[in-house]
Amino acid sequence: MTKQISINEFVLNISDGKPYLVGGKCLDCENYTFPIMPGCPKCAGTRIEKAKLGDQGKLWAWTVQGFPPKSPPYLGENDPEKFKSFGVGYVELPEVIVETRLTENEPAKLSEGMNMELKLEHLYTNGEGEEVMTYAFSPID
Repeated sequence: MTKQISINEFVLNISDGKPYLVGGKCLDCENYTFPIMPGCPKCAGTRIEKAKLGDQGKLWAWTVQGFPPKSPPYLGENDPEKFKSFGVGYVELPEVIVETRLTENEPAKLSEGMNMELKLEHLYTNGEGEEVMTYAFSPID
């Protein structure tokens, strides 16, 4: 079986069994951020700890990315002939709203307020043969 690694361990943890997003929690005002930040945008506090974010939420808004993003920083397929469009949206988790890739790319299959869950997605295979994984949210049936 091919080893899977996270695109960024400070954003996505996949080593503890069940994947989760890594955010930040301000110890002064209890505000959450994603991704983790060195300071709190709500109270300007600097006492921030890593926080495991929920893996289910509600879809707020979305669009479809129909062409390859600029590379770098985009690390996925950037050949227009091989690129597959993907949804992008805002998902409200219990702690914070995240901007995220969506597994669904047909607007007619997405609706405001629908339940979504975190999924792992293969982004690319690195030079060591490891699958580099990113995250996306998928509609819950």
